[in-house]
Amino acid sequence: MTNVTPFPAVSPGQVGFERLELQRIMDLYGRMVSAGHWRDYAMDMGREAAVFSAFRRSAERPEYRIEKRPALRHRQGMWALVGEGGHILKRGPDLHNVLAPVERKLLRIVKE
Repeated sequence: MTNVTPFPAVSPGQVGFERLELQRIMDLYGRMVSAGHWRDYAMDMGREAAVFSAFRRSAERPEYRIEKRPALRHRQGMWALVGEGGHILKRGPDLHNVLAPVERKLLRIVKE
């Protein structure tokens, strides 16, 4: 008999990304890769947080980390965008608003 393990394989007490959240993050990642900004990513799912890290090159520190911390849901919001130096760039309850500063990098002025 075949056992199907749902993605993410979350053990009890482990924080993970839901399908729509991960789809939104991977959509942004794909657009940043096609624009030439990012080349690699990593995901870490622990007891306190789920973290998606985006790298310019695989040998560097991540340019951005997108963190989901459900324990902060009722205080500052469970989503955080952390910069390369470790400082929090944006925090909030909604993933869309937290990703806005990164999505602004994709906007270009088009001349007529």
